Amino acid sequence: MNHTLKIAWRNLWRNKRRTLITAASIFFAIFFAIFMRSFQLGTYGYMIEQSIEAYSGYLQIQDPTYFDDPTINNSMAYTDSLKSIIEAHENISAIAPRIESFALASTGNQSKGVMVTGIDPVAEQKVSDPEHRLVQYKFTKKAIEKLKKEGQLPKSLIKKIEINAGKNYSNEARIQLDLDMDDEKTEKYLPAIKEQTRFESHYLTENDDGVLLSGRLSSYLKAEIGDTIILMGQGYHGVSAAGLYPVRGIVTMTSPDLDNKLIFMTLSHAKQFLGLQNQITSLAINLNDKSEMKDTQKALSAMLDDSKYTVKNWEELNPILKQQIEGDNVGGKVFLFILYVIVFFGIFGTVVMMIAERRREFGVMIAIGMKRKKISTMVSLEMFFIGLLGTLAGMIASAPLLLYGHYNPLRLTGDMGKMYEDMGFDPIMPLALFDSYFFMQGLVILIMIILACIGPIRQIRRLNAIKAIHG
Repeated sequence: MNHTLKIAWRNLWRNKRRTLITAASIFFAIFFAIFMRSFQLGTYGYMIEQSIEAYSGYLQIQDPTYFDDPTINNSMAYTDSLKSIIEAHENISAIAPRIESFALASTGNQSKGVMVTGIDPVAEQKVSDPEHRLVQYKFTKKAIEKLKKEGQLPKSLIKKIEINAGKNYSNEARIQLDLDMDDEKTEKYLPAIKEQTRFESHYLTENDDGVLLSGRLSSYLKAEIGDTIILMGQGYHGVSAAGLYPVRGIVTMTSPDLDNKLIFMTLSHAKQFLGLQNQITSLAINLNDKSEMKDTQKALSAMLDDSKYTVKNWEELNPILKQQIEGDNVGGKVFLFILYVIVFFGIFGTVVMMIAERRREFGVMIAIGMKRKKISTMVSLEMFFIGLLGTLAGMIASAPLLLYGHYNPLRLTGDMGKMYEDMGFDPIMPLALFDSYFFMQGLVILIMIILACIGPIRQIRRLNAIKAIHG
C-alpha cells in the first residue's frame, strides 16, 4: 500500500497544471462555501440572540391555557418551590417572572392601547436587561437648534440630524449609523453631538411606582421623563384596573412592534394594578448552552406538573422568525448545491481526462502484470490527494477570515442598515465560528470524489490492454 501511495503522489506532479487547476477549483468551492455558510449561520444566530434575549427568553413557563388565550385570567401561581425546581437545572442561567396584560395609556390629549409588562427589575437585568436599553441621547428640537448655533457641524451633518429629529438612542453606535459617519467624522463631531443630545433616563428600583416607556410609544404619547401617564384596563376576573404612573425612563426596543406599545412597571405594582396575588403570566428563562434548548425544555416539562405548567421554546413563541430563517436557509443550501454541482463536474472531467490521457500507460502496466485493482486504487488516491490539497487549503485560508469576521462583524449602513432596524434587528452581520458546518464541507468533497471516480474506475477494470497500447 505504501508503494501505491508513493506512486499516486508522484503521478500528481507529472501534470502539475492539471493538478493545480483541479485543486484550485476545490479550494475556491470550499472557501466560498465556508464563508457563505458562516455568514448565514452567524447572522441567524445574532438575529435569534437579538430577538430572544431582547424580550422573550429562550424558554418560557406558562399556564397550559395561556399560549392559546393570553389573558390575565390564565395566569399561574409563582411559588418558591417552582423557582427552586427551575434554578436546580444546570443549563438555566437566569429566570425572570413577568405579568403581561393590555391597557389603555393616556397623557390627556393622546391615548393608545399598550402592553403593560410587570417585571422584577433585578431579575430582568439577567434576561432582557431593559436598563441597557435606556435612552441616553435624543435628537430634540432644542438640541438641534443648539447644534446649529454652535456652528461646529457641517451643513450636511445638520441635515442628517434634522432627518432623524425626535429619534431616541441607547448607544453611540446607533448615532454613528443613522448619521452615516466614518471613524474620522465620529472622532471629530460625535462629542459635540453627545453633549447637546444627552438624555437622562432612570431604571426602576425594586418597589418603584413609576414606569418605563418604549421609545416610539413615548413619542406618540408626547410623554417625557417626569410626566404622568394614566393606565386603564381590565384586571383579574374582570376587576377594574386604573392608575397614575410617573415616567422614570424611556427604553428603545429593537422590535418596532414592541417599541410602539411596551410599558414596564415593577412586578409588585403590576399585581396591584391588575388585582393579582402571587400570580404571574409567564416565567422567562435564559440558558447557558443554547444548543441544549430542546433537551432543557423536555427536562423541565418532566419535572413540572403538566396540568399547571407548560414549557414553550422561542421557536413556538416566535414562529414568524423561525420561518424567516428556515426560508433563507433553504435558499442558501440551494446556492451551495449549485456550487458543488459545478465543482463535481470539474472533478469528474479531470478524472475522465486523466483516464483518457493515460490509457496507453495503463495498458502497458496491465501488460507487464500490474493488477487492474491496483491501478484503480492508484487513480482514486490521486484524486483523493487533489481533493485533500484543495480542501485543506480552503479551510486554512478561510479560518482567519472567520475569526476576524466574528470578532469584527460587518456593520450595515445607509438604507440597508435602516431596513434591518425596521425589521427589529441590529444592522450587524457577524460570521459564525468553527462548527460542524466547517468540517462538513470536506466530507462533501470526499463524497464527490468517490462519485466522480466510480465511472472512470469501471473503465479501467474493463480496459483491454492490447487496444490501449495500440491507441
